Amino acid sequence: MEEFAPKMDSLLENLSKTEFVGICVQDPRLHKDDHWHMHVDYEICLHTNSMCFRKKTSCVRRRYSEFVWLRHCLAQNGLMIELPKLPPWNPFFRLKNQEQVDQRMKGLQEFLEIVLQNPLLLSDSH
Repeated sequence: MEEFAPKMDSLLENLSKTEFVGICVQDPRLHKDDHWHMHVDYEICLHTNSMCFRKKTSCVRRRYSEFVWLRHCLAQNGLMIELPKLPPWNPFFRLKNQEQVDQRMKGLQEFLEIVLQNPLLLSDSH
């Protein structure tokens, strides 16, 4: 049994060196901008040991239009990479419809997960 200890230690050491990036889109909040306009934003939490990030944990709030802006910026950088799709913009999207808000939140998380898996997109500082 003792002969496996060095191998196990080596395996655990290698696992601890493996980079990971965890992302979670959660906690949608409805904001009233004025008498007629409202928007939803989402909390985005990141936990990583990747050297691509200065902070190892962070949380920010972002709305759908900021995801559109991010995708546009990534597309403009000429990386010739097929970018993931965002959940479609829907003119009939109802902010008070929890099912629609949850579906969009799931799509935004999937978008970020795919972006985070691509080292070229992670290293894009523009």
